[in-house]
Amino acid sequence: MDRKWQVSGLVLAALLVLPVASFGGGWLRAPLSETAASSAAVRQTLAYGSLPTQQLDIWTVPAGDRPAPLVMFVHGGAWMYGNRTAAASRWLPAHLTRQGYAYASIDYRLVPDVTVEAQVEDVVQALEALLDRATELGIDRGRVVLMGHSAGAHLAALVGTDERYLKAAGLSFADLSGVIANDGAAYDVPAQMREHGRIMQRTYATVFGNDPARQRALSPTYNAAAPNARAFLLLHVERPDGVRQADALGRALAAAGTAVEYGRFSGKGLLGHIEINRKLGDPDHAATAVMDAWLRKIFAK
Repeated sequence: MDRKWQVSGLVLAALLVLPVASFGGGWLRAPLSETAASSAAVRQTLAYGSLPTQQLDIWTVPAGDRPAPLVMFVHGGAWMYGNRTAAASRWLPAHLTRQGYAYASIDYRLVPDVTVEAQVEDVVQALEALLDRATELGIDRGRVVLMGHSAGAHLAALVGTDERYLKAAGLSFADLSGVIANDGAAYDVPAQMREHGRIMQRTYATVFGNDPARQRALSPTYNAAAPNARAFLLLHVERPDGVRQADALGRALAAAGTAVEYGRFSGKGLLGHIEINRKLGDPDHAATAVMDAWLRKIFAK
């Protein structure tokens, strides 16, 4: 590999997984008020498989009159990097539990150790493990949202459009109230590979291979014909590929009769892509209000 592209790729990967404190300005501010507001939440680490990368953290709230809705987050990192701590919002655990929701953030095995197909299986197995313990954890099995950012948005959207993965774990679309896909750009893998620059083309080739049939099979847009999960919220910033891909996925979902809404926010390039993930749950970030309103509507059903 040409050294310039190798270094650029490493910089990209590092930026995707750097902790919040690595950035200045508003990103450096810790969510202290949110943390204080959710001090009653209990955090547990659970294993859903035998490997260190098959673990999750879940924050639960004291039992109320009815079990709590669940939001399960899938981190990004180009399918090859990241983990549930470094590549997740610092705001979401406190913000969502303060509203009475349970929140889980998962790890999953990474390429090239496993395939993307195995990563999707990990996402579903993590969800299955949580639902199997729903009574113990105080989770409402009938109110579950899957959320992901970047590569995690792709994985979440694929679970929400290709039911085979859920069925393999004894689940179905009926077990999902909806999917939040946050600034993903691989919903149509063949289009992404055609339109992107050399750095990410190499990443996509490593992750998805060169077989067009496999690329389509791993593309949520190609799988969006009915049935799908009941509802989707597609969040994105002003990255041209992210806009194109979200719009195309949204059109495919709407054509199938699936409820789809959008959240479009300021922010350009890689920094905008990172910020909408890092600050989701911050009351001062515009995407938080859109997410909150959508979750209230979905969980009210």
